[in-house]
Amino acid sequence: MRPGRPGRRLRGVHVRAAADQRHAPARLRAPGRTPRPRPPHRAVLRFVEEILLLLLRDDDGRFVAVPGIALDNAIAGAVLMDLALENRIDTDPEHLILIDPTPVGDSLLDPTLAAIAGGEQRDALYWVAQTALRAGEIREEALSRLVERGILEHHEGRFLWVFRSRRYPIIDGKAEREVKLRILGVLLSDEIPDPRDIVIIGLADACGILPELLPKRDYEQARARIEQVRKLDLIGQATSRAIHDIEMWLAAGQA
Repeated sequence: MRPGRPGRRLRGVHVRAAADQRHAPARLRAPGRTPRPRPPHRAVLRFVEEILLLLLRDDDGRFVAVPGIALDNAIAGAVLMDLALENRIDTDPEHLILIDPTPVGDSLLDPTLAAIAGGEQRDALYWVAQTALRAGEIREEALSRLVERGILEHHEGRFLWVFRSRRYPIIDGKAEREVKLRILGVLLSDEIPDPRDIVIIGLADACGILPELLPKRDYEQARARIEQVRKLDLIGQATSRAIHDIEMWLAAGQA
């Protein structure tokens, strides 16, 4: 696929650096012993890393059991969303559009970007399905990164939080509140969500993950809030319109 015309404006907005300030089944394999390239230094996690943390059960260090297709699609959607936030892709109702084929320098994202750049123009649902074929590999690498970052430790088939304070280790001088606490804080209150949390809630909802994270009664009470959060002005929050389109394709794939 050839990149879009130079100077083409995203239908949303270009994502600036300021925006970054702010089933999993029991069969998930432990990170292998083969040395991996060190992940790029980032002040925030990739969406796929936070989706996995969102699914981690606090009581036993295992993962919430969600349908395999839901998790695979969530992982695939997370990769595409990060590519959108890196200004590599955009979408419209019929196509996923390559904006910039330059590798991000992140092995979680670059294989999908290379496939998009080397293939014919397709819609986002096609690339969700293609990326989902690599979901197991992406999961394993993301979990390895979380261990390397000192966020999780792997022990006898379980992934445990290193810090009981439920905050990520200090990166670039600050500690970040863990994703599940952030998401529950947004859904069970009227606090204004961070742009990244809006994306994660939309992704988790589109793939049917949220009902697994909340008791049924709490989920029913939070449903109106979920809809409210998803309708927030993502453009005004310096995110790409592509995020919304990818969510719609994910929801269509779940139907």
